[in-house]
Amino acid sequence: MFFAPVVRSRAVAPGSRSFDRSFERFVNEAFFTPVSQGVNVTQDDKAWTVTLDLPGVTREELTIATEGSVVRIGTKAEAKRQYKAAYELPQDIDVDASTAKLENGVLTLTLAKQVPASNVKQIEVK
Repeated sequence: MFFAPVVRSRAVAPGSRSFDRSFERFVNEAFFTPVSQGVNVTQDDKAWTVTLDLPGVTREELTIATEGSVVRIGTKAEAKRQYKAAYELPQDIDVDASTAKLENGVLTLTLAKQVPASNVKQIEVK
């Protein structure tokens, strides 16, 4: 068996490089982009704001649950459009100070950051 190296001339190389780049871009967009299209997360000092597109979903069909730093968004089983996602944030969520609003097919979550409790205790010097 004999293998010969392939030598590209300059006349062929530019066209094949653009094809290579186009194919690589297609593969990356098709298989390796996150499914989080339609999701936008911003933050400030006190809260994260998560907005996501949920057209065709009503307030009654939507469930939102938090556990620590994870927020789970989903629809009930009888909903016409099924949606299920979970997002993990870098800090725990204060559920009491958080709000959710569904308006015109856009869900806006304002998830308040939980202030870590300080466990500092004074030691008496004798």
